[in-house]
Formats: sequence, C-alpha cells, structure tokens
Amino acid sequence: QLQLVESGGGLVQPGGSLRLSCAASGFTLNYYAMAWFRQAPGKEREGVSCITNTGGSTNYADSVKGRFNISRDNAKNTVYLQMNSLKPEDTAVYYCAVDQYYYCSGRFRSWGQGTQVTVSS
Repeated sequence: QLQLVESGGGLVQPGGSLRLSCAASGFTLNYYAMAWFRQAPGKEREGVSCITNTGGSTNYADSVKGRFNISRDNAKNTVYLQMNSLKPEDTAVYYCAVDQYYYCSGRFRSWGQGTQVTVSS
C-alpha cells in the first residue's frame, strides 16, 4: 500500500530553518517525481516545489525561491524540503505528494497527511 509520511515540522522563529522529510513506503520512489505543497488556514493549497525522479530538475514557487531547497535520496525512499530564512507567512501545513510520472506533471497519485510548520516569535 502506497504511503507517504511527513515529519520535521514544528515551531520556529522568523529567520530560522527547518528540514521536512517525506518517507515513502509501498512503492519505489525513484520512478516518480515528488512535490511539496502547503496550505495555510483560510487559504488554498499552494505548490511549493517539485523534483524529478532522478533529482536532475527542480522548480519552486516564487514565494520560496532562494530560501527553500528540495532534494531526494532514492536509496532511502525519502524526499526532503530544507527551509531557510523562514517567515511568518510560511506558516502552513506542509504536504508531500507523489507524481504520476517521472517528471513534474502536476498530477499526483497520493498525498501524505501533512506536518505543521509555524513561524512565530
């Protein structure tokens, strides 16, 4: 059974850093692109970043470009999101998702349950 489990969220002060992890089970991650999304209270879900199956190509939302970095370790079946210079507006529940294809198609097979990130002093 395909399963995604996010971890690494928490409370951090503005300017701080967090690294989120998304561990996959029930399938082999290296065939698929992976993405991170976030949803803040009262707002629509927003795409944050995506990485192709080999990690050779990535993309980022303008709001996080230069601050966040997506990476993957296919041997560990895990995708990461390194978040630096965090701002209060980054506060949201962060979700990972597995794409239907090896490239970032925007069509997803499955989603994790999410991890809360709160940026506040």
